[in-house]
Amino acid sequence: MKMLTCPINGARPVSEFVCGGDVQPMPNPSTADDATWADYVFNRHSIPSVKQEWWCHTPSNTWFIAERDTRSDQVFRTYLYGVTADDAAQDTAVPDKTVQSEAVQDASSEARSHE
Repeated sequence: MKMLTCPINGARPVSEFVCGGDVQPMPNPSTADDATWADYVFNRHSIPSVKQEWWCHTPSNTWFIAERDTRSDQVFRTYLYGVTADDAAQDTAVPDKTVQSEAVQDASSEARSHE
């Protein structure tokens, strides 16, 4: 089973989460025109890379940020909004390895059972 780490609730099945899209700066509401708002709301830059994304743990309604490589689907770290990425890096010195494919987890479990 694929797992994702919620900063509040710990590692949980990925089926408990919803992705809210890329973290991007919001335009100033008092100065933005319609085209700027439309770009902010509807357009996404889908270049494969490491991205900061909004995620929500739906049972607890906890919104947080995950740094995820969209090429490999590897999550490097998760942290609450308001915590800087540098602060999160100090708390999570090792990349978040809970997001794995079922095959990798099955292989790990099988290897442990042979020990």
